[in-house]
Amino acid sequence: MNKLSRGIVWAVIPALIPLLILTAACRGKGAPAAGVAVHSHEGETPEEHAAHEAGAPASVTLSAAAVAAADIRIEIAAVRTVARRVTATGELEWNARRVVHLTARTPGRLERVLAVRGDRVRAGQLLAEIYSPDFLTLQAEYRQAAARVERHAGDEAEEAPARAILAGARERLALLGVPAPEIGRLEGGAEPRPLLAVHAPIGGTVLESGVVSGDAVELGTSLFRLADPSTLWACLHIQEKDIGALEAGAEVVLSPVAHPGRESRGRLVLIGDALDPATRTVEGRVEIANPGGTLKVGMYVQASLAASGERPALVVPEASVQSDEGHTVVFVKTGERTFVRREVRTGEKLGGTVEILDGLAAGETVVTSGSFLLRSEFRKGSLEDEHGHH
Repeated sequence: MNKLSRGIVWAVIPALIPLLILTAACRGKGAPAAGVAVHSHEGETPEEHAAHEAGAPASVTLSAAAVAAADIRIEIAAVRTVARRVTATGELEWNARRVVHLTARTPGRLERVLAVRGDRVRAGQLLAEIYSPDFLTLQAEYRQAAARVERHAGDEAEEAPARAILAGARERLALLGVPAPEIGRLEGGAEPRPLLAVHAPIGGTVLESGVVSGDAVELGTSLFRLADPSTLWACLHIQEKDIGALEAGAEVVLSPVAHPGRESRGRLVLIGDALDPATRTVEGRVEIANPGGTLKVGMYVQASLAASGERPALVVPEASVQSDEGHTVVFVKTGERTFVRREVRTGEKLGGTVEILDGLAAGETVVTSGSFLLRSEFRKGSLEDEHGHH
């Protein structure tokens, strides 16, 4: 190669380098699926630009055949007048009407303790046994009274007093917690039992058990505290500004923080009479069912309460709101067959529709059916972008 040729080559190479880099980059990109085009990001909203920066495509365009095959249907987001609701936060507590405190009904010594804190027990289950001289004495008195009634049967002067004595002995045994069938067994001539049984009056959880086998007990000594978890109270903190719009009996939707997406429904059974001067809130109480015991005392809940009056709300069909990789999204139609993925913040569910608090404007068109194809194409586009960057 002569000097003139070498000079021309060295002059042309710098101009070819950008073209070679661009060609290599284009070859590195994955091809979109058949019938799908991934668009550039010109004219995108700030949210869509942020999605692009995270690796997601700005929009996807489907062919007419793909739209038909996916059965894509749409509806326009609209503002409607809905019943007013107010929000509150709170915590779950035991239903105080389903909590039982068991104490010793006679002095004695605990021979056996069969339940400890945290145990689940059923109604009627044996929890402890107490050796009590008083219990033995009362059983003996009852047997004597029963024998006296039998001895004076038919004697008008003696039978009535004998039956009165027997009734008094039966009542004293019943006050110790002795069930009626056990008392009847004594009347039939059975031997007295040496130990007084302590049974669970309700099924539930043992909240407290402050005694162990061998402990001496006096009348009134605390033995167990039980609670039935099948219903709980949600104690809400209602803002001062919302009190006037609420009435007892209002419908309440509760969402436990520990179980996103789960809802429990109940009624506002109490609006407190005292305002907390520090928080400017009043207590609201809601009784809710707890099947399976999945809700736990102490959990935080968010509540939506039906209130008087109406308000405007931007709503879309419930089917248009999707969960996609931990995000709540809708797919918005922006062209004839072009769609964007939009992250939204939702509010109340309102009779088949969902309130949109942020991320969507009235008049925009959302996909209500066939979003599976769109979701897969956006994910595919995101993966292709990631591989392209690498």
